[in-house]
Amino acid sequence: MSSFEDGDLPPPPARSSFPSSSSSSRARRCLSASLWRSKIEAWIQAENAFNPMEKSVEVPSTTSGASFWRKLGSFLGPALFVSVGYLDPGNWATDIAGGSQFGYSLLWVLFLSNIMALTLQILTTRLALVTQKDLALICRGEYPRPVRIMLWVLMEIAIAATDLAEVLGTAIGLQLLFRLPLIAGVVLTVLDTLIFLLVQKYGIRKLEVFILLLLGIIGMCFIVELFMIAPPGADVMSGFVPQLSSESISAAVGILGATVMPHNFYLHSGLVQSRKFAYNIRNLRQAFKFNVIDTVISLNFAFFVNASILIVAAAVFYTRGIVVEELQDAYTLLGSLMGTRVASIMFGLGLFCAGQSSTLTGTMAGQIVMEGFLDLQIAPWLRRLGTRIVAIVPAVIVILATGESGTYKLLIFSQVVLSLALPFAVIPVVRFTASASIMGPFVNHIAVTIIASIMVLFILSLNVWAIVGYYGDLLAMGLTGQLIVGLVMAPVCLFLIGLVIYITFFWKVQSRFYLVEENSTTAADAEEASTSSSPLSPEELASRRQQRYENEQDDNLLIPISTTPSSPSYSCVPSSPQTPSTSKTYSAT
Repeated sequence: MSSFEDGDLPPPPARSSFPSSSSSSRARRCLSASLWRSKIEAWIQAENAFNPMEKSVEVPSTTSGASFWRKLGSFLGPALFVSVGYLDPGNWATDIAGGSQFGYSLLWVLFLSNIMALTLQILTTRLALVTQKDLALICRGEYPRPVRIMLWVLMEIAIAATDLAEVLGTAIGLQLLFRLPLIAGVVLTVLDTLIFLLVQKYGIRKLEVFILLLLGIIGMCFIVELFMIAPPGADVMSGFVPQLSSESISAAVGILGATVMPHNFYLHSGLVQSRKFAYNIRNLRQAFKFNVIDTVISLNFAFFVNASILIVAAAVFYTRGIVVEELQDAYTLLGSLMGTRVASIMFGLGLFCAGQSSTLTGTMAGQIVMEGFLDLQIAPWLRRLGTRIVAIVPAVIVILATGESGTYKLLIFSQVVLSLALPFAVIPVVRFTASASIMGPFVNHIAVTIIASIMVLFILSLNVWAIVGYYGDLLAMGLTGQLIVGLVMAPVCLFLIGLVIYITFFWKVQSRFYLVEENSTTAADAEEASTSSSPLSPEELASRRQQRYENEQDDNLLIPISTTPSSPSYSCVPSSPQTPSTSKTYSAT
């Protein structure tokens, strides 16, 4: 029973019952730590839930009446990530070396590389839109398990090599801008994982804006550089006339090898899946058109930046007889030769942004490759951290062993690795898009297939050239080089040649694409109609077919959803045992 009457106040607590100042500060620290822990857990949960291939961006349909610019705006974005891969620090190194040694004469090589990249990336988007799968997922369905595991390993090595170039580019950018020791900059690149964690949780559209911001800074830097240098227009235009000498062949091979990136094909095929639209022929053709525009704009911007780097090197260094191979030397000489630090600062800032933007795209490509080939999902931040550590270790070892001068050779080595992995991305793209069994009515025209095949042969020839040159350098090292060639390089090259031959000549199409005659239906359509209280409109039927397709993800079936004989429209759904006898099968090529 209480010792005080109702209405009276209770006695004040004893002094000892009040919390002490030390316990209060301890409680505040615990609360602060708990808040930070909850924030980090929320970031990680949001980041783990992020999927770049999730259909999260609504796009207007062909019948919506939306304007051209609204439709274009909804499709723009995926190729921005791809363009970043063509601006990594490895490209900077080869462009500067080529421009300082041979002037403007290799601009046509950059232009040819851009044409090749445009063609192959457009084929990749076409394949991804028709099949509604990314390239890694298609490879998993087409190739036997040992082959797809080999392809996965090669792509992971390529992504690690790309990340190595990003680590070095970011570290060199930090060194140039803030006088930070190179090895400290390399270690600090681990923090890129946190940047990725912070930005990615806002969704694919915010990521596209972030990448656009970084690319805008890079473009602004080189616009300022070109304005300050004012290179002669006639000399620049002469560089687009094909010309090669025995001395410039190796530089041309390096530029071509550094421009087209293997992981970009897997990345692009995954990112175009982020656009959500009713899956029918009309909307597919609209998606083709706007994705081509997106790719052309983005990759031509990458070409502008690469050409600007080469032009700056030619105008500043070549005209003075200075050969520059180190990015640090380019930064220092730009300021001293032009009499202002603005040129040097623009160069360093652009290099830093190129490294940062490549960090995001490398992580997304790795996520797509791992999930597609292995059906294995791990936290993207954990994957980012693991890939970054794999890249940091060789960079730290080389810097400690050889000093800062070894970073250029490490950048070139990363480009050699990417060049060796490139055929295992472009060959599947060309083969799949040339197969009527996979592409149905969207199969490549024979002329497109021939042109793309010539490009693949050209890439393979460059690889052979690079390998022969690399062998020569190793053999010149004496016994150590001979052992490396005999025990490591030769077996690896024989293995890669065998894998190229298999995926080119001995692969047989597993998927089948069916075209059903107009006005025919499937058993699944009949079941949908019987369970509906009212007749289904063509749009409702297409929507339900799309849902079945997404749920099953099996062999594709094109079904008419329009009864207009003059302009039939088709929807892609899984094939089933109840396929009508009126179906037409596209034979494998």
